[in-house]
Amino acid sequence: MKKLLKCIFVSSLFLLPLGLLAQEDEQQQGHTNENKFRQLYDQFSTPNSYRTAAGAPGHEYYQNTADYKMDIVLNDENQRLNGKATVTYTNNSPNNLEYLWMQLDQNIREKGSPSKEKNGSGFSPVMPVDNFTESYMNEEFDGGFKITSLTKDGQPLPHKINWTMMRIDIPQALMPGESFTFDIEWNYLVNNHVTNRARSGYEHFEEDGNNAYVIAQFFPRMAVYNDVEGWQNYQFWGNGEWALPFGNYEVSITVPKDHVMEATGELQNRKKVFTKEMMSRYEEAKKSFDKPVIIVTQEEAEAAEKGFAKKTQTWEWKADMVRDFAFATSRKFIYDAMNVKVGDKEVMAISLYPKEGNPLWEEWSTYAVASTLETYSDFTFQYPYHKAISVHAKNQGMEYPMICWNYGRPSTDGTYSDRVKYGMISVIIHEVGHNYFPMIVNSDERQWGWMDEGLNTFMQYLAEQEFGKKHPDALAGLDAYPSRRGEPTKIVNYMKGDQNYISPIMTNPEQVYQLGNNAYGKPATALNILRETVMGHELFDYAFKTFAQRWMFKHPTPEDFFRTMDDASAIDLDWYFRGWFYTTDYVDIGVKEVKEYIPTNTPTTAGKELLARYGITDPENDPRTADAVYVVEVGSDEFDDKMLEKDVLENAPSLNEFIMDNFTEKERIDLDVPKYFYEITFNKPGGLVMPVIVEYTYEDGTSKKVTYPAQVWRKNDAEISKAVTSSQRIVKITVDPDLETADVDLSNNSWPAEETESEFEEFKNQKD
Repeated sequence: MKKLLKCIFVSSLFLLPLGLLAQEDEQQQGHTNENKFRQLYDQFSTPNSYRTAAGAPGHEYYQNTADYKMDIVLNDENQRLNGKATVTYTNNSPNNLEYLWMQLDQNIREKGSPSKEKNGSGFSPVMPVDNFTESYMNEEFDGGFKITSLTKDGQPLPHKINWTMMRIDIPQALMPGESFTFDIEWNYLVNNHVTNRARSGYEHFEEDGNNAYVIAQFFPRMAVYNDVEGWQNYQFWGNGEWALPFGNYEVSITVPKDHVMEATGELQNRKKVFTKEMMSRYEEAKKSFDKPVIIVTQEEAEAAEKGFAKKTQTWEWKADMVRDFAFATSRKFIYDAMNVKVGDKEVMAISLYPKEGNPLWEEWSTYAVASTLETYSDFTFQYPYHKAISVHAKNQGMEYPMICWNYGRPSTDGTYSDRVKYGMISVIIHEVGHNYFPMIVNSDERQWGWMDEGLNTFMQYLAEQEFGKKHPDALAGLDAYPSRRGEPTKIVNYMKGDQNYISPIMTNPEQVYQLGNNAYGKPATALNILRETVMGHELFDYAFKTFAQRWMFKHPTPEDFFRTMDDASAIDLDWYFRGWFYTTDYVDIGVKEVKEYIPTNTPTTAGKELLARYGITDPENDPRTADAVYVVEVGSDEFDDKMLEKDVLENAPSLNEFIMDNFTEKERIDLDVPKYFYEITFNKPGGLVMPVIVEYTYEDGTSKKVTYPAQVWRKNDAEISKAVTSSQRIVKITVDPDLETADVDLSNNSWPAEETESEFEEFKNQKD
């Protein structure tokens, strides 16, 4: 019975719902399990021999490969690329493949491409003249692939082009373990990526007549075949990027003789294509670990701009175990490089940029490359390649193995704002970081944009902060690097926006309304909060690194990531991933009510009613409850002001008796008898489950921060109450005092409620 009394008292103190004790007058309808802490089994695939329940590759995991030997000619006079390739596709799956699929992503720019009509359109009331001309008066650009030959041993291969996909009908099924080799020739007109926005192309410089090329998606590429969906055959509509198999590349690229080039892979004929001065400086750069060495100077680049060589030169590249290939070439390029120690490897950090990028690029680009490699490697795995390259391209931010394009251009007089500087450094960190996600941890960008962009933007935030610590001279007096994404407060406006234009993170990139917030900002913030507030650095970093190392040079799915984070941390995070990634719920937790209580031995109405449910109708004379402790709310009808004049043990003598009978004198001295008893009710107008982080401020000015775990919401998703005792009076309660959770409404985060100015009052005060 003592246990029963204890249960009754605790129920009374915490004011838990009593509905379960009462007989319902009418039978309620049943319901499905909508608890936000239920497991994600309803979303996840069944584990199998290819992908385990722990989130790791299974013992029968496989991935097919595609090897390429290519000869590429880039004609600078008519901006046409001609290519021919020998492709060897190896079937490592346990299945017979009846046909092969290739991706023809340049076909997004062919005449009549469906992508140009994928959105609704209308006339804007006003438009810049260049946009109006481009939209309604220009002749449509035709930049699609022209496949001129597709053969096997000299014999034509039947094939079917379905817009950005091409099916190759092979003579007989490709059996497990077999390879199929074929030859393909093609050409296409390279687009101007400034006027005809795209992820690759050229920029034309009218003042000197030159072009700077950043070339990618320039060849028909094999699609991925895997255990999750068979052939990846989602067409390229423009937002979702790529799913690509790994392979080995041998690529010869012919360009004008006065061009400077960088590309994926190791340059095989450096002594032939570099001048003696360039070779000497390159060797010097390999020994420089503290600052970049200029290999092609601005003076040399400006002289080359005037040459327009008619002769050509072929650059030979070789890359092993990469998922793609890209290159940049121009006679305008300045070239600098330095060595960076990454684990036990030495990696060349390289930058290419025209004079239009200086002085900004010479000052910061290569430093940003080097710092990124160091930070990402610390949090994931040692960078496996021998170089990483940042190439300047107006309005561009795009990534490929070992090489990326980045924006950030000073004014014509060479001056630049902090916004331009930090924008350039950030995009370099982001695009170089993509070497890890998805170039090595090779997710399907076409289906899950957040798996490369979100993971990478989270890592970008960490790398930006580290860059600021390594290069305090870049901060211009700021305390820390001004990251645009990652911190919880930066995503609030999106989270509290119009739900008609917000999609869950787990949405294909083509179906989201705000790709930047959906695929970059929100997942990066979710991971940052997970690291800083929910898991802590040690557990998060170990699990995140485990995922990266499990899936480097493999094809992970979102489930593999979610499962690994659970598996490597011993934290069930299904509630977190369900809320942040599968819904558009937002964080809004507030203080609904604060009640102060005083313990007493005088039976209260609420106490009597509770005891009556257990058949105790005369608690004062019932030996089971004669010494029971009740709580009376300060200010209620049953409250007596005289109770404030007494201490706790005087108001509830049975407590004093119990202490005297059950504690030694030493224990009584050490006993902390509280003076104040509060019941604090927190509510959750936002649907997102999060820990309740509370700061209690006391009358002497001191404060204490307490975190109640997210599981506190597991039985009541709307509101919960906590009993709090204190030796001092609480004068202020603040939820999320350090803005850790992306709470969208701070007006309900404080008790007593803080007065806020109306928009009119705020405007009036600003005017005054």
